[in-house]
Amino acid sequence: MLNTPRLLLVGLLSWYGHASSVELLSAEDLARATELREAALEKNQAWDLLESLTTEVGPRMAGTPGDAAGVAWARAKFEALGFDRVITEPVTFPVWERGTEAAEVVAPFPQPLTITALGGSRATPEGGITAELAHFRSLADLEAASVEAVRGRLVFISNRMERFRDGSGYGPAVQARSQGAIVAAAKGGVGIMIRSIGTDDDRLPHTGLMRLDQPTVPAAALSNPDADLLERMLRRADSVTVRMELGSRWGGEYTSHNVIGDILGREAPDEFVVIGGHLDSWDLGTGAIDDGAGCAITMAAAHLIGQMDTRPRRTIRVILWANEEQGLYGARAYHQAHLTELEKHIIGSESDFGAGRIYRFSSRVKPEALGVIDQISQVLAPLGIVRGDNNAFGGPDLSPMRMSGMALASLYQDGTDYFDYHHTANDTLDKVEPEALSQNVAAYAVFAYLSAEYRGDFGFRLGLEPEQLMGPQTQRE
Repeated sequence: MLNTPRLLLVGLLSWYGHASSVELLSAEDLARATELREAALEKNQAWDLLESLTTEVGPRMAGTPGDAAGVAWARAKFEALGFDRVITEPVTFPVWERGTEAAEVVAPFPQPLTITALGGSRATPEGGITAELAHFRSLADLEAASVEAVRGRLVFISNRMERFRDGSGYGPAVQARSQGAIVAAAKGGVGIMIRSIGTDDDRLPHTGLMRLDQPTVPAAALSNPDADLLERMLRRADSVTVRMELGSRWGGEYTSHNVIGDILGREAPDEFVVIGGHLDSWDLGTGAIDDGAGCAITMAAAHLIGQMDTRPRRTIRVILWANEEQGLYGARAYHQAHLTELEKHIIGSESDFGAGRIYRFSSRVKPEALGVIDQISQVLAPLGIVRGDNNAFGGPDLSPMRMSGMALASLYQDGTDYFDYHHTANDTLDKVEPEALSQNVAAYAVFAYLSAEYRGDFGFRLGLEPEQLMGPQTQRE
């Protein structure tokens, strides 16, 4: 148990003393948050949780036995950590199965290719597809192409994702994955292979969901080295013929669960500060960075708050969402299940960008609450975290809540190498730095605790336009 002395924080007291009539956090609140921050840096509970999840459960693709094992693990861990209330809420969705994956260059330079099916892809005909490549450097080039240039061919899109700390190269590149199969189908293509949406040079392809609201063709991602190989072949030959075989299929419905752990508030137990991550992963790796880390970080942060000598004023709610990867099913189910109490969700932030150190803290709150955000930022500053803007995204699984007007925060992680491993077999525990994980726990503990202690509100239905509500095109799935 944390026994918090009544510390005086000289710098914060000075700032607080100059505050005017706007309701702010007390010096005692700030002192307690500072002690939480330091305690989090000394512990490594998030690492222990993540090690347990990736070792004892491993891949947790929606609808698989790993999904069920992940739900059981989460419930047991919440209970073992002493959360006051543990809830499971059903989430039902269609099941997609990966099946066979194989590809090879047939001519003019026969050799194998390394591919993986895109999430939601349909199967090829038995025996696969053998066709000449139709090469396009971007989705825009495919969209501009004539039907004659595509009909009967296997489309290949070769655009490469750019590396940025905030992941901003993902948005432009991922359009090829999400929409390429739709455009190829509309123009008479027989299938599509895209360069993996990733920043690595490993011979490991990146999976990920494609759009399924229109007709598609069988779709796969090539590893970056194999995409390079095809480009070199195309410079040497007028045509390249490839065979691709996918055994992907849809297999009925499955019911998983959102798993929720609450540290109940002492004064307002029916008001929630929401943190969390998504419990599912793709099947290729063990889901360490996407998003086992987010689950472990937020579980550890809330547990640390629960060990204080006094419960927080509001409830700290940790949500481990189901099936984010294949369409935010858990997020939508949670929103639907809590429609009558949306305004009780005071503010939230999801950890879903790996395990890199947090470097920026942004908000999406009403103007009157910005002073409190500034106070939280001052407690976060010793962690190397700078104050951001007031246009926080909040995280993919908070999207339905964001569209309903929930106040949000974003604790932006350094994602310089995140897309080296994202949605690949390389998403494993060894990619996580324990000290960085502890810094994340410290930041989430400070944010959640001070948000729970704040006696004002952060705003709901803030009156933003739909395009503003969508947030920036970075740090999302």
